[in-house]
Amino acid sequence: MTIKIVSFSDLTKKELYKILQLRAEVFIVEQNCVYQDIDDKDDKAMHLLAYENNIIIAYTRLFKPQDYMDTASIGRVVVRQAYRKKGYGEKLMKASIKAIKDVFNETTVKVSAQLYLKRFYQELGFKQLGEGYLEDGIPHILMERT
Repeated sequence: MTIKIVSFSDLTKKELYKILQLRAEVFIVEQNCVYQDIDDKDDKAMHLLAYENNIIIAYTRLFKPQDYMDTASIGRVVVRQAYRKKGYGEKLMKASIKAIKDVFNETTVKVSAQLYLKRFYQELGFKQLGEGYLEDGIPHILMERT
């Protein structure tokens, strides 16, 4: 897996197209969730792309404090379906946490996690904050890693 971290303005048109295609494939079609994925936050984020054989197989967007949450945060965590259960999610999140430290010089990170992934995030050092909530009709929890 090869990692690339770029600002919105440095994404190529093809990369942006492939990112939006992957996000729609998983978050809208696979999860059967109608929501506004393009939310005017992409231009504030750093974008972490994970490649395998020149195909984007996983992705996150990274925010510095105050651009999305009060701390640095990771969002739109996605792994292409064919690459799941092979350790790519863990590698993706570890690379994202490292990028938050390297790019923003931050160690406290929050995620708005889908509830069913709570244990996955706990294994990466995240702890639940507060009660669960619905986001776009899907149960979520706020989690933080310090």
